[in-house]
Amino acid sequence: MKLTMRLGARSYDIILKRGCLKNLHQFTDTARRRVFILTDSGVPAQYARTVLAQCPRGSVYTVPQGEGSKSLRVYGQVLGAMLAAGLDRKDLLVAVGGGVVGDLGGFCAATYMRGIDFVNCPTTVLAQVDSSIGGKTAIDLGPTKNIVGAFWQPKLVLADPDTLATLPPRQVANGLAEALKTGLIGDPQLFALFERGDPAQALEQIIYRSLCFKKKTVEADEHEQGQRACLNFGHTIGHGIEAVRGVSARRKTGLYHGECVALGMLPMIEDKALQKRTRAILRKLGLPTALRGDKRKILAQMQHDKKARGGAVTVIRVPGLGCWRADTVPMDELGALLGLETEALE
Repeated sequence: MKLTMRLGARSYDIILKRGCLKNLHQFTDTARRRVFILTDSGVPAQYARTVLAQCPRGSVYTVPQGEGSKSLRVYGQVLGAMLAAGLDRKDLLVAVGGGVVGDLGGFCAATYMRGIDFVNCPTTVLAQVDSSIGGKTAIDLGPTKNIVGAFWQPKLVLADPDTLATLPPRQVANGLAEALKTGLIGDPQLFALFERGDPAQALEQIIYRSLCFKKKTVEADEHEQGQRACLNFGHTIGHGIEAVRGVSARRKTGLYHGECVALGMLPMIEDKALQKRTRAILRKLGLPTALRGDKRKILAQMQHDKKARGGAVTVIRVPGLGCWRADTVPMDELGALLGLETEALE
């Protein structure tokens, strides 16, 4: 199936179809220009090879797996490799991998020679349901996530569900946390797919509904001046948790992004019955429901949130299923979101 992100001159197609990765050449010109294929060491090598086979002037560059590759150091290495490969302004970067590869690749494309074409081929559930569309590209600065970046829309997104077959169950659940977020803020039918059935059996429908909602949201607010902020639900607390307890280059064990977002959503659901229902879904998926760790360290990281303005942070709350509200919370009140006043987050 095909969706079209309608952003005027920056519009592009989103293809969700099994086997579409091997048909990249049908959707964009890969024959007459250099193609720089960016992937990471955790992505099955055959996916990048599938793209390379369609690119007579292509090359593959592999970065280490994990959030640590979204760094200034690796960013500089990728740009250097692009220059060494002879890429010019008419050439193409293709990202093949999950959210890390998409974010890094998109930012490299946005800044190399002031911007070159970018195609995103997401190979994880998290990337297919969320991060592959919308044009947000970024790298981290130390433990602070996505603080250096740009809006740079891809020319095409190819979401091939066949690439999800190699994912371990924990990585599938990690991505489904972002889809559950979408159901909570704006799609009760999507929420019902999680609550009433087996999400693994409805994976393509979950991806499709998630993409539809995000597409509509980005079209209404491309640069996050208003409505698009709803997509940050769970992320203010989640990014703080990820900075302290997330998997990183230094910390090989810990929580993945979606697991942190899951923990970040719970205290922002105001309806206690809905919070209970959400917690039950998280348990079904094998996602965490209890925050453990040094909450004061998490709070310190939350205060670096890029949405901070004038000593306050905008957070997203969910008063009921399918609706949301943006609230401005002073920095000195952020601790209450972590339950620091009551000792523990349920």
